[in-house]
Amino acid sequence: MIESSRPKPIPSAVAIGLGLLIWFVIPVPDKVAPEAWHLLALFVGTIVAIIGKAMPIGALSIIAISLVAITGVTNPGKPAGAITDALSGFANPLIWLIAVAIMISVALSKTGLGNRIGFYFISLFGKSSLGVGYSLVVAELVIAPVTPSNTARGGAIIHPIMRSIADAYQSNPEQGTSKKIGRYLALVNYNTNPITSAMFITATAPNPLIVDLVAKATNSSISITWGQWALAALLPGLCMLLVMPLVMYFLYPPEIKRTPDAKERADAELTQMGPMKRSEKMTLGVLGLMLIMWAGVPGMLLGASFNLDTTATAWVGLSVLLLTGVLDWEDILKARSAWDTLIWFAALVMMATFLGKLGLIGWFSLAIKEAIGGLGLGWMGACAILVAVYFYAHYFFASTTAHITAMFAAFYTAGIALGAPPMLFALILAFSSSLMMSLTHYATGTSPIIFGSGYVTLNEWWIGGLIMSVVNLLLLVVVGSLWWGLLGYY
Repeated sequence: MIESSRPKPIPSAVAIGLGLLIWFVIPVPDKVAPEAWHLLALFVGTIVAIIGKAMPIGALSIIAISLVAITGVTNPGKPAGAITDALSGFANPLIWLIAVAIMISVALSKTGLGNRIGFYFISLFGKSSLGVGYSLVVAELVIAPVTPSNTARGGAIIHPIMRSIADAYQSNPEQGTSKKIGRYLALVNYNTNPITSAMFITATAPNPLIVDLVAKATNSSISITWGQWALAALLPGLCMLLVMPLVMYFLYPPEIKRTPDAKERADAELTQMGPMKRSEKMTLGVLGLMLIMWAGVPGMLLGASFNLDTTATAWVGLSVLLLTGVLDWEDILKARSAWDTLIWFAALVMMATFLGKLGLIGWFSLAIKEAIGGLGLGWMGACAILVAVYFYAHYFFASTTAHITAMFAAFYTAGIALGAPPMLFALILAFSSSLMMSLTHYATGTSPIIFGSGYVTLNEWWIGGLIMSVVNLLLLVVVGSLWWGLLGYY
């Protein structure tokens, strides 16, 4: 169903009211430029509108770009400069990386390769309910690097596979039999999604925004590459993926422990699909080549001159899929989430960039630093508070993008000012930005799809999410800090 672009009265009124309050009523603080304060008013109004779902995020972003252009907050008295600033986000290569990668991921569903991968792993490991859980984990992990829409990955590819297995055991909400196996598999299906999203820059749309914010906060002294991110997330991410199905198995054990029929069902699905089609092989080859390029393997083997820019690699991959007919132009035009992401990503990156350029992020981070630094906890204790506040503030957000855009830059800058090693704190805060999706049934686009299928009650979802948040954070900090030290990242 197409979401209406007509504004919802109450959330729209709240967003407009807060924007006007900041612009006209609240005095501009000392050491803050009026233009920065006025841009903050537009920014807060936009974020509140996104949180309240006043309009689709793409529509809100177009309005935000228009307001920045007509108010001239980034370039007073120069209309031509103001519209150039307002549209500057579209020149960011990271934005195009995600948009093009989403287009490429269409091939996974069009060719059936995504389903084949899922059923293949269930065929290998699906002899027990725990094995089926790990099969879902491995299947999502395999496709995560090339599916920037975590919603498409967890909700549109893995979730239907999960439901087909549950249905095979007559475990469904309609019959009141979710506890047989469906509840467990649904929780594994969902809680895999935040972890895989944290493991690759290209596994969820906001990750490149984090890379951009970190680079700007450190004057480009830290520019996290695709390979650095993936290597840093490898060990803590794998530990989380190993532990999570066991935690869910302990919390909400399935009544059915042995599942030989799951393997048989997967084998039957694979037989029905037949041998891999040319389009599947071509898609698999392109995705494999892109991963090799993103990981910097050609540069390692042949020298730095053979490395290709991350975004350029995505464009090449999309071009090959078009040239070979795996995708056609209609597929690209119909990739609504790609074009939607391009619009809202450009708008939010633009606003966040100019909040930094106009000095507001620095001012706000200094205020946070002074408030926490006064507690005398040292940088470890102070940064633990920053991470906890940043992470659990997601209870108040229904969008990781809105959350990251609103809070990441200020909290990261404050952590550095408090003495945290810049790369260490960047990785902790970056991976936390995906792991916080575990908390609620509205945390990201994947959650309402899986929660809405009815296998899990609200209490079970929130309790499981809270426990997994603690487990994931502990593994991130303990395993991650040791791993990153071995890698020489800090």
